[in-house]
Amino acid sequence: MYQKLIEFIQDHYQTTVFIPLHAPVFNGQERNYVLETIDSTFVSSVGAFVDRFEQEVAAHTKSPKAIATVNGTAALHIALKLAGVENGDLVITQPLTFVATCNAIAYCRAEPIFVDVDKHTLGLSAQAMQAWLEEHAFIDDQLTCRQRDSQRIIRACLPMHTFGHPADLEGIIRICSQWNIALVEDAAESLGSLYKGQHTGTFGLLGTLSFNGNKIITTGGGGMILTNEALGQRAKHITTTAKQPHPYEFVHDELGYNYRLPNLNAALGCAQLEQLEAFVAEKRALAQAYADLLAHSSLQFVVEPKHCRSNYWLNAVICENQEQRNELLKATNEAGVMSRPIWQLMTQLPMYCHALRGDIPNAEWLTQRVVNLPSSIKTQ
Repeated sequence: MYQKLIEFIQDHYQTTVFIPLHAPVFNGQERNYVLETIDSTFVSSVGAFVDRFEQEVAAHTKSPKAIATVNGTAALHIALKLAGVENGDLVITQPLTFVATCNAIAYCRAEPIFVDVDKHTLGLSAQAMQAWLEEHAFIDDQLTCRQRDSQRIIRACLPMHTFGHPADLEGIIRICSQWNIALVEDAAESLGSLYKGQHTGTFGLLGTLSFNGNKIITTGGGGMILTNEALGQRAKHITTTAKQPHPYEFVHDELGYNYRLPNLNAALGCAQLEQLEAFVAEKRALAQAYADLLAHSSLQFVVEPKHCRSNYWLNAVICENQEQRNELLKATNEAGVMSRPIWQLMTQLPMYCHALRGDIPNAEWLTQRVVNLPSSIKTQ
């Protein structure tokens, strides 16, 4: 079975040399746009491509406002701050995620609460969230959600759309509304993914995207905050060192951050964004080919949730057990076909192992079984 899968991947990418998990592809105007920024000398965070990239991402996602940041983690950090997350607050999130999700919470001097994921989405489980809140939380006289024992405020909920597959947004939104918790979406991996026809990252008070080198489109390093007009203006201000406009004076009216995306990176992003729908179409075709190949095998291919369009950023299979997972990882990597396990659970990391948590049987089950397979766009 493993050899058949390896041969399929080698045939798809037309090579028997090393095949990466997800490499960027530059088939469009990337070189021309980057050279244009160099010729203009506007290569830092002030430049026409930064504004253009923000406008085009906002238009594509149908978000009222999009604010470009230096990376996706910076976008998450500012999104949580704008959602009101403060020192000592609690934020509900999932234990099966990339570490940046939790690091952004920690940057606000808040702490995560880990609740389980759904097996079919790999994302935050609305049922697990509701169960934890009913047992451990209450709404006070000011309609603020608090953890029962410590009285600490549960300020926000931060689901992540794993590998581009949308989480159960309808259920999560309902619970956030019931418990008066702000929803901030970590949509780092899901540019181009839709939940019931609406783009991920646009359901909550704020959402964030990543344009790291391994994402579906890249700016080298970069991120984006998706939100409403008012919070968008606030995001732009505090990510630009909170500097007040002035012809020559340096006036900063609050604590700010040097988080703006450089024009050089934005130029790359504009060229990549022009190809996004073609990238999504190719990635969805590859996902279907994987699903067909593995239909009668012991490997379960992870498919998009019902009523969703996934960008299939990283294709994934669920093995029967950890032993099979290890065998698959060994066979593919020894053949020069890169595969990797899913992340180690956040509850096992030293920074977060003492955080509040509910029972997480699905997350524990998945972390022993999930393997990612090569998912790059083919070069032309």
